[in-house]
Amino acid sequence: MPKVKRTRKPPPDGWELIEPTLDELDAKMREAETDPHEGKRKVEALWPIFRIHNQKSRYIYDLFYKRRAISRELYEYCLKENIADKNLIAKWKKTGYENVCCLRCIQTKDTNFGVNCICRVPKTKLEEGKIVECVNCGCRGCSG
Repeated sequence: MPKVKRTRKPPPDGWELIEPTLDELDAKMREAETDPHEGKRKVEALWPIFRIHNQKSRYIYDLFYKRRAISRELYEYCLKENIADKNLIAKWKKTGYENVCCLRCIQTKDTNFGVNCICRVPKTKLEEGKIVECVNCGCRGCSG
């Protein structure tokens, strides 16, 4: 099984605690990448990849900011090695973006009318019983 791409510098202390979970998420990512996409829309084939990417970044974020279980050195190592998405984590630290699912949902230039994605609209503002899925990542509402 291939390991996480790393520089020649050995990982900091505490790596052995998070490595099994990251290996498991990497295996899920490989499975999602090779999963057949017949019968799905073009964008639907990428949704599992976005979800796993979000899950991996959220795992590192929670360990460092919420539980204080890993050191700053290990956290910065994960960001430097692109194990976690530093731009997504930067958004999670801002008020109102704590649950954002992906960065494409908050980019206004990718939408038709220059607004946020539909998954950023609070569920109370939508019609009752209406199921909304983000076209970018398949999220069903990350506005909180």
